[in-house]
Amino acid sequence: MNGNLRQNMAWIHGWLGLVAGWILFAMFLTGTASYFRPEITRWMQPEIAAAPVPAATAARSAVAYLQTVGADDAAWYILLPNERDVVTRVYAQPNAKAVAKPRRREELVLDGATGRPVEGRDTRGGEHFYRFHFQLQLPYPWGRFLAGLCGLFMLGAIISGVVTHKRIFADFFTLRWNKGQRSWLDAHNVSAVLALPYHAVITYTGIITLIAMYMPWPVTANYAKPEDFYNAAYGIPAEQPATGRAAPLVAVAPLVADAERRWGAPAARIVVSNPNDAAATVTVYRTPRASLNARGPSLTYAGSTGELIAQAGDPGPALATVGVMLGLHVAQFAGPALRWTLFGLGLTGAAMVGTGLLLWTAARRRPNARPFFGLKLVERLNIATIVGLPIGMAAFLLANRLIPADMAARADWEVKAMFWTWAAVAVGQFVRPARRAWPEGFALAALVFLAIPIADAITTSRGLPGSLLAGDSLFAAFDLAMLAIALLLGVASWRAGKPPRQVPRRTRQAETIHA
Repeated sequence: MNGNLRQNMAWIHGWLGLVAGWILFAMFLTGTASYFRPEITRWMQPEIAAAPVPAATAARSAVAYLQTVGADDAAWYILLPNERDVVTRVYAQPNAKAVAKPRRREELVLDGATGRPVEGRDTRGGEHFYRFHFQLQLPYPWGRFLAGLCGLFMLGAIISGVVTHKRIFADFFTLRWNKGQRSWLDAHNVSAVLALPYHAVITYTGIITLIAMYMPWPVTANYAKPEDFYNAAYGIPAEQPATGRAAPLVAVAPLVADAERRWGAPAARIVVSNPNDAAATVTVYRTPRASLNARGPSLTYAGSTGELIAQAGDPGPALATVGVMLGLHVAQFAGPALRWTLFGLGLTGAAMVGTGLLLWTAARRRPNARPFFGLKLVERLNIATIVGLPIGMAAFLLANRLIPADMAARADWEVKAMFWTWAAVAVGQFVRPARRAWPEGFALAALVFLAIPIADAITTSRGLPGSLLAGDSLFAAFDLAMLAIALLLGVASWRAGKPPRQVPRRTRQAETIHA
C-alpha cells in the first residue's frame, strides 16, 4: 500500500471483501431468510392447523399435559403461541435421579387450546437458516468465531468502502447496464449505498450479540460461572436445587395473567423449575415484540404459593444497550411491513457482497488473455456460492415435501439435502465452461424453486390454489414468493446467457476499483 488514503482504503476494501466474501454472502442470504423463521417453520409443518390462543390458556394446557408425562422433570421450558407461531413448543429437562422412562422427543409441540401433542413432521424449519447464519454448520464454538471474524472483515470493508467512495450521493442514482466491469461497479455501489445504514447496523449488532463469547475475560475474572454474571446483571434469582419435599404446583394461568397485567404486554415463554417440589419456581418472560430491547423483563413466582419473589428487567444502561442491539439485529419487534422492508434490505446486502465478488474478477479479466489461476479459482468459488447456495436452500425446502413425513431422522435428512445439493452444484460446475456454468446454474436454481409450490400442491392439501381459496395467506404467500424467486432466477439465467458486450477499455480510470 503505497498510494494515497483512498487507494489504500480501496485495496483494503477489496481484499477484506474477497477473503470473507463467500461466507458473508451465505450469512447475509440465510440471515435474510431468518426474518421469516416462524413462517418458514409453519410452512414446513403443513399438518399443523392450530389456531393461536391467549398465552394464559396455552400455559395452563401445556402444564396440564406435562403433569401427565413429566411430573418429576427438573424443568419445563414452554414457548407460548403467538400470531406467528400458533402452537406451544415445550422443551423438558428430565430429572437425572428419576427412574428411566421411554425417551421423549427433544421438542414437544402442543395444541395451545387443548394441550394435546400435535403431530407435525419432524423438521428444523426456519431455525436451520437462523442457526446456519451465525454457526455455519460448524461445531461450537468454531462456527460462531468464524462468523464473528467475517463480521469484523465486513465492518472493515464497510468503513474502508465509505472512505473510498467520494461520490456516495451520485452512486445512489448511477446504474449503467451492459457496460461490463463498470456495470458491476455500479451495481455494487448502488446496492451498498442504497442500504448503507442497514449494512452498518446489522454488521455491528451481529458482532455485539456474541461479544461475551468473543471476549469472556471480564466475566471469567469476576465470576466463577457465566451464569453467575447473568443472574447478577439481570436480577435473575439463582436456581435452587429441589428439596425433595413434594408440593403441588399452583395454577400457572393466573401467574401469566398477572405478569401480562403488570407489563401491559403478552408473555412469550415460561420456565418452571423443580415442578411439584417445595422449591419450585415459575418464571414468566415478556414477549420481545413489545420493545426494541430483545431481552424483556421477567417475573418469578414461587411455584408452591404463587407469591411474586423476584423481578428482572431493569438491567441498567449498558445491558439495556446490548438488549436493544440484539433486538435491532433479530428484529422480532417488527411488524409485517417492516419485516418485509428488512427482508429487502437484507437482499441488498447479499447483492452487495455478490457484486463485489463479481467485480473482483471483472476488474482482472483482460481481453484475449489467458486467466491466471487465482482469477479462475475466484470465479469458480463465486459460481459455487452465488448459484450453489440458493439451489441448496431450495433443496432443503423441496426435501421437506418429498421426504416421507414419518421417516426416521427426517429433519437431519432435510439438512443433508441442502448441503449435498450445494456440494454437488459446487463440484459439478467445474465440468462446464464458466460462461455456461452461470446461466445453467441460474436455470437449475429457477427450476428447483419452481418445483417447490408444485411439490407442495401434489403432496399436501396446502397447495397454492387451495390456500388462495381458503384464505390461508401464509401458505399462499410462501408459494407466491417461491414463484417470484424462480422468475428472478430465470431472468438472471437469461441475462447471464447473453453474449458479453465488448466494451472498449478506458485508458484512464475515473473511479476507484477495489483492487
